[in-house]
Amino acid sequence: MDFVRLYLRVLRVLAPDRWVALGLCIANVALAGLQFLEPVLFGRVVDVLTHAAGMSREAVWAESLALLALWGAVGLSGIGANVAVALLSDRMAHRNRLAAMSRYFQHVLALPLSFHGDVQSGRLMKVMLVGTDHMFALWLSFFREHLNTFVAVLVLLPLTLFLNWRLALLLIALVVVFSVLVAFVIRRTDEAQSAVERYHSQLAGNAQDALSNIVVVQSFSRMATEARIFGDIVRMVLDRQFPVLNWWAVVSVMTRAASTITVIAIFVLGTVLHLDGKATVGEIVTFMGFATLLIGKLEGAVGFVSRLVFHAPAISEFFEVMDARSTVPEKPGALDVGRARGAVAFENVSFAYPGGPRILQGVSFEAPPGRTLALVGQTGAGKSTAMALLQRMWDPVEGRITLDGHDLRDITLESLRRNIGVVFQESMLFNRTIRDNLLVGKPDATQEELEEACRMAEAHDFILRQPRGYDTMVGERGASLSGGQRQRLAIARALLKNPPVLILDEATSALDAATEARVQRALRALMAGRTTFIIAHRLSTVRDADEILVFEGGRIVERGGFEALVHQGGRFAELVRTQLTGQALPAQPAH
Repeated sequence: MDFVRLYLRVLRVLAPDRWVALGLCIANVALAGLQFLEPVLFGRVVDVLTHAAGMSREAVWAESLALLALWGAVGLSGIGANVAVALLSDRMAHRNRLAAMSRYFQHVLALPLSFHGDVQSGRLMKVMLVGTDHMFALWLSFFREHLNTFVAVLVLLPLTLFLNWRLALLLIALVVVFSVLVAFVIRRTDEAQSAVERYHSQLAGNAQDALSNIVVVQSFSRMATEARIFGDIVRMVLDRQFPVLNWWAVVSVMTRAASTITVIAIFVLGTVLHLDGKATVGEIVTFMGFATLLIGKLEGAVGFVSRLVFHAPAISEFFEVMDARSTVPEKPGALDVGRARGAVAFENVSFAYPGGPRILQGVSFEAPPGRTLALVGQTGAGKSTAMALLQRMWDPVEGRITLDGHDLRDITLESLRRNIGVVFQESMLFNRTIRDNLLVGKPDATQEELEEACRMAEAHDFILRQPRGYDTMVGERGASLSGGQRQRLAIARALLKNPPVLILDEATSALDAATEARVQRALRALMAGRTTFIIAHRLSTVRDADEILVFEGGRIVERGGFEALVHQGGRFAELVRTQLTGQALPAQPAH
């Protein structure tokens, strides 16, 4: 069953703590044995007292005290085993929950944009937190409470056949009925609970989506609509959850009924066997103790298995994310290029998203170290996609991209991205302090280096005007700052990184004219001696580029300097005229 395979995998997560887990297994075997002994000793004491009339007072006391002493030793040993199991299982479960969460977080951070583009971040958070919480609860309850139940059922219960096989058959019948019933209900509720979990994930994703776009929600008066959508999903959750709860309520009732019937049957059968001389009073008492102990364990096991069913879909989602593989895998023995010179080349590069049309087709160009290339063209022409390939967010479907002559697929991702600095069109800031956001560019930067980079990016003065200066929190996605302020922090961050290859993706689009002029000076200083790629719709920002590449339909249709392309009268000239006049001219054939 997939259900069993899933939980075997959950236990395999404990591999780093396998010796602790093994120790807990041994302790639980001992604990189950000690619990098994208590009803046996109780029955023996009863037998001694039953036969006391034919024994001397001294013999009765001697045998009774010996049994009571052994019983006391068993009880103390059980207390010690319980303490050891509780302490070790608690610590192991806490330790491995945080370790699993850490592995998940690192894995998700390394997954490419192709994965993150399809999955809501709110869902990923929910899967991490709920999945690890459920595994924690499983480890804790399994090793602390229920492992000795399975030991008792699988190992110790058959031993009761040697005490009195007739009475033992009743206990075995109880376990068989319980097992068949639980297996049946698992099959009936497994898929339904998976649907419930999918709706829970949808709830988390929709909530995160609405909260991260709260400005849009409030500006367009969508509060009631978003609440209605949320409420609709809640109702779908309940519609599918209630039948699952009903089935497990039936299991609980039937288990209790079967347990009561078993106790009565043991008493009746024990009486008959005693009258026929086939069972002593002590054996009847022993099996009553077994039945009471087993019933308690089975009722606990019912609750445990029902939780497993409820938790299984969330844990499956956790492992599905962990099993996701990168579309840009790193080769074994990939090269760390150190600090690159910055020579970039695209060699007949084509690209298409999985199942989609070609976005880039046969793109070729070279960018020697220190050269500035501008990529221009209409929205969707392929400019940003080409730069995403340079950062190896995706791999080309044809051709190759090289850095200093090395195919990007032969370079470690860490060393590739260490050599590339990006100023994005949308300034992406963490909900942390200004200082923390700047240190993303250079974690060991000094205060003097931070201030110098911010002065170059025209950011130092506005930072000092913040309530706590460089230690001011910027809010989620930098919400407490203006667009221009966020952009200048992004530029300062790139200045700190000091990469040999620089990508400016509409880097000054959020700035007013006066600030843009100052930042352009800072960018010229930043670009000096670096291989720079400028993605721009505002063509005035690419006038000083060494070469302009005009993209259209995923191809480079023109290339050259600003003045030469204008005089050529082709596609670039049309773009310039369109920006100057605000009117588009009839399209000209591609050159």
